[in-house]
Amino acid sequence: MPARRRAVRITARAPIARRWIILRVALVARGGASLSPPPGRDLLASTTHTFAELATAIDRAFARWDRSHLHEFRLSDGRVIGMADTDEFRDDENEIDESRMTLGAAELGVGDSFEYLFDFGDGWEHRCTVLRGDADPIEEYGRMPHEIVPIFGWGVLPDQYGRTRPDSADDEDMDAVDQDG
Repeated sequence: MPARRRAVRITARAPIARRWIILRVALVARGGASLSPPPGRDLLASTTHTFAELATAIDRAFARWDRSHLHEFRLSDGRVIGMADTDEFRDDENEIDESRMTLGAAELGVGDSFEYLFDFGDGWEHRCTVLRGDADPIEEYGRMPHEIVPIFGWGVLPDQYGRTRPDSADDEDMDAVDQDG
């Protein structure tokens, strides 16, 4: 007698709804001093991307090569989204892990703004605003990206350490920046 085959039930997962948005990110201040006019970048992102991925994309778009510094997002409703493994530096037990929080889960709408703070010592402050909630990646970027990508930019990006030449030392140029105001 042939062996009976056991029926295997396959459950299909509902696909995660992927919506594409455009975020305008403006670098508004460094160390409490306003940048005028503020340079900026428009980023194409999916609602399935995490805030950790957004932090990486912002840092790349603003030409930061040393990304070892702490950072966090501050939403207008008071939520703080940051790096999960920085317990020794932070005492905010309500901080949300950026690697687990997606842009979609934050429920941001068109016109909503939030802050991104990079390098708590130097205080690079960014204002992020949802420009569009219905972007077509093919139309905006020419293909379907796998990561968050810049699609437009303006302004002069200051060097992360204030250097003006490749052969200059960090301290020399920072002293010059501090003296110039």
